[in-house]
Amino acid sequence: MDSGHGNHPASREKAAPKEGRAAAEPAGALPVSRAAQEKALAAHGAQEAALMRTVDLVKVYGGRAVVNGVNITVNRGEIVGLLGPNGAGKTTSFYMIVGLIRPHAGTVLFNGQEITSMPMAHRARLGMSYLSQEPSIFRKLTVEQNIMAILETLPLSRAQRKARLEELLEELGIAHLATQKAFTLSGGERRRLEISRALVTSPSFMLLDEPFSGVDPIAVFDVQQIIANLKKKGLGILLTDHSVRETLTITDRSYLIYEGKVLTHGTSDFLINDQEARQFYLGERFEM
Repeated sequence: MDSGHGNHPASREKAAPKEGRAAAEPAGALPVSRAAQEKALAAHGAQEAALMRTVDLVKVYGGRAVVNGVNITVNRGEIVGLLGPNGAGKTTSFYMIVGLIRPHAGTVLFNGQEITSMPMAHRARLGMSYLSQEPSIFRKLTVEQNIMAILETLPLSRAQRKARLEELLEELGIAHLATQKAFTLSGGERRRLEISRALVTSPSFMLLDEPFSGVDPIAVFDVQQIIANLKKKGLGILLTDHSVRETLTITDRSYLIYEGKVLTHGTSDFLINDQEARQFYLGERFEM
């Protein structure tokens, strides 16, 4: 969890995060139209229609604000990334949205309802689902038993649970693994099972913590396709992952957290060409 930051230039101070501004382009970078960038951001900018929105989140540890006024918006049918170097406040911001950490100031809104101090279980009932970075399956149970363990917590008939189980097995492409023990699954298969369990409650918003972690490179594309399909179904998705290329490939927009604040945010093309994003996070040689 982020709780500090490294030594960074003290002279760089921001009055407000940049949003779709024209940036000096590094050598070899493709130009990004300012008008196109503003159009893309405007398409997602109606905060009153936001599925999830944070307002000026603040978290203080040891007298220091590790998160200081972070504003993030996720809309329905949108994949949003949360990026930043270690210690920047990215993970703390993410966990405040999840409900694992309570902010010292600021607000978290979901479907227009304030949920800042609401327990995770209550958030889940509203339609928020969280996929942890840590393994969240029962290793000694079969794939279908893992899914059924969640289904049995819902007020469904036996027939309804069975139908929903079969639907999830097919949707995640793991029907052929239904009777296989979870501990025998590959990293990609395990991630599919974890996502299927997170979808049991039919959420409208999913928070994915390191979804590409522990997944073989050959299976990363499959996980990306699953996430893209969830977007097509209208889910809002917020993900954070250290695999920057994999994240920027799948996201509609991303926020770059630096020194506890949003340094900049925008489309992947915009961030890749943004001078400060390269200087303080991506690196000058970064390429997709």
